[in-house]
Amino acid sequence: MTRHFSVARLAFVMVAIFLGGAVRAETGPAATADKPVITRKDDLPRHSYQLDLDVVDLYLPENRGALLALADQVEADILADLAAYDIQDASTVQDLYGVLGHIAILEQRWQDYLVLLDKQRELESKAANRLTMGLYGEALARAWLLGGDVAAATGRNLQQALQALDYEVVQDNVKSAKGSTEILSRALVLGNMESSFQPIVDRTGGEISYDIAATLLSASFTLDHFVPDAPQLNGIYTAYIGANAVAKADIWEQRQYDLAPTQAATPVVVAIWDSGLDTSIEELAARLWRNEGEIPGNNIDDDHNGFVDDVYGIAYDLHANKETSLLYPVGDLARDIDLLQRQAKGLGDLQSNVDSEEAAELRRQLAGLEQDQVKGFIESISLYGNYSHGTHVAGIAAQGNPFIRLLVARITFNHTMIPEEPTIEQARAEAQSLRETVAYFKANGVRAVNMSWGGSLRDIEDALEAHNAGGSPEARKQLAREIYAIGDGALREAISGAPDILFITSAGNSDNDVKFDEFYPSSYEYPNLITVGAVDQAGEETSFTSLGKVDVYGNGFEVESYVPGGKRIRYNGTSMSSPQVLNLAAKLLALDPSLDTAQLRRLILDGATGKDLGGRSILLLDPAASIALLQAQQEAGGAHAPAN
Repeated sequence: MTRHFSVARLAFVMVAIFLGGAVRAETGPAATADKPVITRKDDLPRHSYQLDLDVVDLYLPENRGALLALADQVEADILADLAAYDIQDASTVQDLYGVLGHIAILEQRWQDYLVLLDKQRELESKAANRLTMGLYGEALARAWLLGGDVAAATGRNLQQALQALDYEVVQDNVKSAKGSTEILSRALVLGNMESSFQPIVDRTGGEISYDIAATLLSASFTLDHFVPDAPQLNGIYTAYIGANAVAKADIWEQRQYDLAPTQAATPVVVAIWDSGLDTSIEELAARLWRNEGEIPGNNIDDDHNGFVDDVYGIAYDLHANKETSLLYPVGDLARDIDLLQRQAKGLGDLQSNVDSEEAAELRRQLAGLEQDQVKGFIESISLYGNYSHGTHVAGIAAQGNPFIRLLVARITFNHTMIPEEPTIEQARAEAQSLRETVAYFKANGVRAVNMSWGGSLRDIEDALEAHNAGGSPEARKQLAREIYAIGDGALREAISGAPDILFITSAGNSDNDVKFDEFYPSSYEYPNLITVGAVDQAGEETSFTSLGKVDVYGNGFEVESYVPGGKRIRYNGTSMSSPQVLNLAAKLLALDPSLDTAQLRRLILDGATGKDLGGRSILLLDPAASIALLQAQQEAGGAHAPAN
């Protein structure tokens, strides 16, 4: 499983897909009666290819023929699948068109690229993504079709395209694009490719899946065109942003409702099921749940509940073994924590066009990064993301509520570019830890839980491929399903078996349909679960928030909270929007602890305000309105929200 946290993901290679226009959407093409219908990602056919070169050598001029040959094979498989199947998920169809578009650029079929880009845009439901999709790719293609000075024409085309856009709608995406021009370099892209895929190529004897092949082809667009053009693009984006520097209105301050320490309220226990938190932070320490039956630090299970020294909660390591430390381990990187914190903040600032000292420092570091340093750089920041994630989430949940009591339940996320090999044995251990954790919540009076994490069936299959495990692609698919079913079944059993607890989960940051991709737990439909998406400070849907099953949206853009050590920095992601719902749930329960789960859920959703996105609508969290609903019901004689 992984955390849903966009700042620390460092998905540099995915920028190649963004630049070419392959972003995600929500609704699929119309059904076709004579084709098999695909309603989940796992039912798509598997394709594999033979790569007889080292990954980075694929981009050498003398190996262009091998790259083109791979492109021909991938293109044939995509076209065959589009012809053979009715794929009921537009994000998947968009991805396929996106890869075809990158192949068209690789083969200098510029008009074909423009046609494919139009097909992607037709499927896009997010206005900002549709308007900014493939802007650079389109500018480049039209320049090549025109002839002459391609670089100059590309710049003019991009400037004209930007001027035609509504800045208020697209500004976040444009700022992110500008940040990409300051991050990506040839060494960074190649180092990422080498670290991510060369170990797989070595283990499999050169056999690679469609997903890897598609990523390798998309990277050629970045290396051939974007990296060389990045300085010019940066100047264009900088000028456009500067000329339209109008800050978005912030809708969230007026929606907040803080509880005063003198208010008539009751302490309420909630759980932060995450990567742990720093219990030494003074502002959070005062709001921690405490197990009075446990003597701290004596290495004894004093209350005989199966957990040693669980004074503030429980913890499991990467292999689902119980341990006592509630803060994610950083090992030898502890000496670099201050540096890693600055890097994480710098990356977020670059993506949000914040001209900070940390952003300038990160630019200098990235500019001097060698190819063989990329793996260590990415993994160290990913490790810091895990280390800080739970503390940041807890700070958001506790804001403005002196009555909250935070129970810590630490899980340990992997931080390496090549994950560990999934096994049946490990899946069973993790499943048991899930059951034990929810049982612990029930035994200790937890009323609501935040889960800013998740995973998918395809994550497991990809990890099996990384270790050449599971046999043939079809056999690997079956093994992945078996492993997935163990954890998925345990989590479903635990959530459905705890009806008195409201589980709150982040939707995810992959801009995908979580139901089609079988993401857990954000795709679950239970009466005691809420899935939370992310909007920005103005209530506009973020480009990254996942879709398919989202109950309510909260602010997931530049959200400030604590990190270990007590400093406060801003992070982006549905990980940050989800605990805002927990924050509201805890305040409602503090004001009325008699609320049952259905009533609590209804108050949260009934207080939310609708927002029309043109063709669909979403609900925006409104804590002040939800609390006003509760107070109105109390004044009317204690009636609660109806239990649906």
